[in-house]
Amino acid sequence: MLSRPIYDSDVNQFRDTVVRFLQNEAVPYHDQWEKDGQVSRDLWSKGAELGLLCPSLPEEYGGAGVDFRYSAVVMEEVSRLGLSGIGFFLHSDIVAPYIHHYGTEQQKQKYLPKMARGEMITAIAMTEPGAGSDLQGIRTSAIWDGEHYVLNGSKTFITNGQMADLVIVVAKTDPKEGAKGTSLFLVEADWDGFDKGRNLDKVGMKAQDTSELFFQDVKVPEENLLGSAEGQGFMQLMQELPQERLLVGLVALAACEGAFEWTLDYVKERKAFDKPIIGFQNTRFKLAELKADITAGRTFVDRCLELHLESRLDVPTAAMLKQWSTDLQCRVMDECLQLFGGYGYMTEYPIARAWADSRVQRIYAGTNEIMKEIVARSF
Repeated sequence: MLSRPIYDSDVNQFRDTVVRFLQNEAVPYHDQWEKDGQVSRDLWSKGAELGLLCPSLPEEYGGAGVDFRYSAVVMEEVSRLGLSGIGFFLHSDIVAPYIHHYGTEQQKQKYLPKMARGEMITAIAMTEPGAGSDLQGIRTSAIWDGEHYVLNGSKTFITNGQMADLVIVVAKTDPKEGAKGTSLFLVEADWDGFDKGRNLDKVGMKAQDTSELFFQDVKVPEENLLGSAEGQGFMQLMQELPQERLLVGLVALAACEGAFEWTLDYVKERKAFDKPIIGFQNTRFKLAELKADITAGRTFVDRCLELHLESRLDVPTAAMLKQWSTDLQCRVMDECLQLFGGYGYMTEYPIARAWADSRVQRIYAGTNEIMKEIVARSF
């Protein structure tokens, strides 16, 4: 792997801690979690003890007050090891920033310390059965009745949905309006009328709980509106999406690097026609192409990370990164699986699971087709 100047010795020392933690506390159990359809809650508590949850939050809210590089390290190592069930990044780097950036002081004090300690697992509910990348098409509503907001609707494909104790719900407070009628709400899982549906059976990411959520006349207190007024939800979503898409890019490149190393080790050991597979020119050329593409991708991702640390990662650049890196990830996984031959199609090999896990990366956080549209509109 290339030397990465963006990471100094302190961050690299933290990376060593993350790797040791994952090797000891996650790798031996991930196969079972895939059968269970979710990871153990103990993993969240143990990760919190080492500062793996919400590291970028200020110390007053339970975080370490460090910059985004520490979150990047956690997600890179989770992805490099093929531990797709661990939903830390959505909790720490998508949900927590919404509350930190837009929440009232009361909301921050109530929720963020519990999130940092792993006592409260979180999710964000955007997608609906009839609305995915087009967030303006959502139909879930939250209507003020004079005492509460009354929340009705359903969501699907919600990461951390089964385990979530708190969910940010995207809803229409003025159904007659488009984007201007959208608001975000902090909804606790034990409230009356909030029901969790089935844990969805996916092609990949088997250990990641992904759920349907249902809301029937859920009474949401006024103080659980996220933001100073109704109608700010779409703006809040748009402002946070570049970080989410950077996270997807970080995951994609680390997964490529992990798959490449697994494949390199395999072709050195596996023999065909009385010689190692790496002895064939086709194998060496395929690996050389992948190495060049992954190296180029790493440079792009790290540059976007630098821009984000400087608050200069714009929407079109983040969209380009998300689209390009996930297309690369799917291609790398496919080429690596091919070099494993028939064994690559067996789920006992990590390359098979990584191949299946990779496919959704081109869909969530905005489909890659939407990413191209965002870039094209910036011309």
